[in-house]
Amino acid sequence: MKIALGQINPTVGDVPGNIALLTRFATDAAARGADLIVFPELSLIGYPPLDLIEKPSFLSRSEAAVEDLARATAHLPLAIIAGYAGKSHETLGKRAVNSAAIIRNGKVLLRQNKVLLPTYDVFDEARYFVPAQKQELWHDGPNHIALAICEDAWNDKTFWSRRLYPRDPVEELVAMGGNILISTNASPYSQGKRQIREDMFRAMVQRHRMPAIVVNQIGGNDQILFDGSSFAMDAAGNIIASAKSFSEDLIIVDLEAKTGDRHANLPDENECTYEGLVTGTRDYIRKCGFSKVLIGLSGGIDSAITACIAVEAVGRENVHGIGMPGPYSSDHSVTDARDMAKRLGIAFDIVNITPAYHEMVRTLSPIFGDRKPDVTEENIQSRLRGLTLMSMSNKFGALVLTTGNKSELAVGYCTLYGDMCGGLAVISDVPKTTVYELSRIANRRLGDVIPESVFTKPPSAELRPDQKDSDSLPEYPVLDAILRLYVEEFRSAPEIIEELGLPDEVVLDVVRKVDRNEYKRQQAAPGLKVTTKAFGMGRRFPVAQRYRDR
Repeated sequence: MKIALGQINPTVGDVPGNIALLTRFATDAAARGADLIVFPELSLIGYPPLDLIEKPSFLSRSEAAVEDLARATAHLPLAIIAGYAGKSHETLGKRAVNSAAIIRNGKVLLRQNKVLLPTYDVFDEARYFVPAQKQELWHDGPNHIALAICEDAWNDKTFWSRRLYPRDPVEELVAMGGNILISTNASPYSQGKRQIREDMFRAMVQRHRMPAIVVNQIGGNDQILFDGSSFAMDAAGNIIASAKSFSEDLIIVDLEAKTGDRHANLPDENECTYEGLVTGTRDYIRKCGFSKVLIGLSGGIDSAITACIAVEAVGRENVHGIGMPGPYSSDHSVTDARDMAKRLGIAFDIVNITPAYHEMVRTLSPIFGDRKPDVTEENIQSRLRGLTLMSMSNKFGALVLTTGNKSELAVGYCTLYGDMCGGLAVISDVPKTTVYELSRIANRRLGDVIPESVFTKPPSAELRPDQKDSDSLPEYPVLDAILRLYVEEFRSAPEIIEELGLPDEVVLDVVRKVDRNEYKRQQAAPGLKVTTKAFGMGRRFPVAQRYRDR
């Protein structure tokens, strides 16, 4: 059996567009002699559809899409596996099922419903779907296909030290006589996830002594990135075919000959993260109907890397940088911003906020009275910059990209309705130390577009004279180490103090800042997830709460 892995980038809700995409890939696969093409989980409707599943009209359209795809591909000499959301026939529970259909010659041969419904991190499938109680094999000559939908293949008892579910759907299918595993996935990207995915399936196929086809979608849908990285393994766990990361791809594997297409991937994890941010930014802009973006260029490293990602995502002709110097901006900030815009080849304009700042302070002075200047006046500058960018966004129909990183967002080193204004927070899940690493990658890809002075100058918000980030925060390598343990690994303050050997007050101050700035993060623009635990839809903490980790 020659199997094609259709690694595609579906758009949530664009059913006609997704049908056309699947049809095009199936046509290409048939022309290359494939007997079967496999597409990702929910490929006909896009993943994750979220509360669209609650709409009866959407479910009806999803089910109709299966028949539409069957008609569109009836003339092709191959079978197709495609994911969709169907109506549940159970009398209890939710009204929908997460399903995959096997189609051939214009007919649906089998429908397999998902058994395990993840409800953790970015997943909330139990909110929408009823789990399958039984499964079936697809018998195609000597091939007995065990079809598993994403999570159904992620509960192998020999791989995970702690499993989330009592059932192992793959083990059940093997007991029924399955001899080829096909796993359709919408498996989100995070750093290190590609290796975990590969190691897990290797352990599974070696235990069950059968080959596996693992197809994953690519692209960005809102905050979630999908890396693709689809592959085929033989029964010994050797990869015999592989697709690119963060790129649509069609690869074919011959399971009998144990040969297949091997397309080059990105071995370096930071290179992959950079590519993921480009893909996610491009897809968010495109899928939301925008074509142009605005970026506040401060001359700092964060806005620099955001501009580089934007240029690769939508082209330099669609990126507009805005320098907004204030009363405490250094000369080199404007110079560096202008220099970088020139190197990138993007439009650049200066809007000086100093007159507006002084006028605003004068206007508020009768109300503020004799209270001393403090963070209030600092934030006025940031909010004037937000006002400027959002005004230009309204006028020109361009999406504002915010430039704050994960380290700043974690501890609230950002201003609501100021530098947090925008439609997409491109690097909000990228720690500051990683920002520097990604910036070096950007320079290698684009040709030293970020001036060296941007790398070497001390980070500063420039909201008061001679301000530096280190005035109120630990040095970023220290801060990021604390945040990784506290935010991504849920370690307690005493555990962090012991592991890192830091003074109590340093760790406790960071922890307090993280806890008390939840209200800011819940008002932030959606950000692209690249770590195991990102702020946003995968991390849910109450704003009004009094628990403190001491």
